[in-house]
Amino acid sequence: MYADGGGLYLQVKTKDGGVTNKSWVFRYAIPEMRGNGRQKERQMGLGSLNTISIAEAREKALNCRKLRDQGIDPIEARRAERANAALEAARVMTFDQCRDAFIAAKQAGWRNNVKHASQWRSTVSTYVSPVFGKVSIGAVDTALVTKVLQPLWTTKPETARRVRGRIEAILDWAKACGYRDGENPARFRGHLKHLLADVPEVRRIRHHAALPYTEVAAFVAELRERAGIAARALEFTILTAARTGEVIGARWDEMNPRSKVWTLPAERMKGSREHRVLLTDAAIAVLEQMREVRQNEFVFPGDRRAMMSNMAMEMLLRRMGCDVTVHGFRSTFRDWVAERTNFPSEVAEAALAHVVGDKVEAAYRRGDLFEKRRRLMEAWAEYCSETPARGIGRDAP
Repeated sequence: MYADGGGLYLQVKTKDGGVTNKSWVFRYAIPEMRGNGRQKERQMGLGSLNTISIAEAREKALNCRKLRDQGIDPIEARRAERANAALEAARVMTFDQCRDAFIAAKQAGWRNNVKHASQWRSTVSTYVSPVFGKVSIGAVDTALVTKVLQPLWTTKPETARRVRGRIEAILDWAKACGYRDGENPARFRGHLKHLLADVPEVRRIRHHAALPYTEVAAFVAELRERAGIAARALEFTILTAARTGEVIGARWDEMNPRSKVWTLPAERMKGSREHRVLLTDAAIAVLEQMREVRQNEFVFPGDRRAMMSNMAMEMLLRRMGCDVTVHGFRSTFRDWVAERTNFPSEVAEAALAHVVGDKVEAAYRRGDLFEKRRRLMEAWAEYCSETPARGIGRDAP
């Protein structure tokens, strides 16, 4: 031990093999805890001579003496400082990490939670992550948010609004968790409103393009000639008049071919209410085809994921040269019911799982009109399966 004065020493150790290590040590004494007036000697390493110069070692020793003079143990002070630094490091999360944590925290409360979570992750990953996904959540500011939004604001206004809202929600969640402080830079009113161009809030509603019901039999006949999971999913969608998310999320344990019922749980329904779908013989035939290629719990599995992509059926329509949407087949079904059958409107609405808007009517209509819907869906399946050469087919009763 070579003294430099003021408690600073250069410690030289020679290990086996002649290797010499030189390091700085601060030696000091503090009162024992028992209060008997005795001093306890302590020794605090300040670093290797290879990295700490003598001037730096003297500065460290001076700081240690100041702490000791204040009655603070330098070793305990350093431990506390390191613990605080480790805590701060643990609290630092990137925007993408907060995105994933936010989705995990909120997913259970979302309708169609699997699809909704997928949409959230996809939107943020596509537009936000390339700009500041790896940035600490606490460092996200107005400049970064506007860098994401400005290219979209006038060219894709609906997408821009959705992205802005999701950024705002994630930042609010991060603040509530203690990962960031201050105002939310994605706030629109009173903030971004003054920075982004004015775009009309109300935009023309675009209805889903639908196939005329007079052409549905010919379309289904062509569809049945096509192989692939997307083709079977689309056929099943048409026969059941279901929504895309309901079909691609369909699980085998929801199906009961014996009683010819597909039961969708409330958490997967847009109206948050359990819904029963009548399975016609044609729909059951689709299920039998899918059972032969069953991969997991989903009736219509995807290639790279458990569930088929929500764009698979839309892409199939494009390949078939059809300028319609999957959702549009619900309109096709509804037009057929109204124009070619005598089934009451409320039966068709129940088949489409539409929520009754009038609260009084909803209170009195507690059933799901299942038996009446059974006859409706059997008539629809028969209409969809008619030979195209016969024209539009017979009117249903």
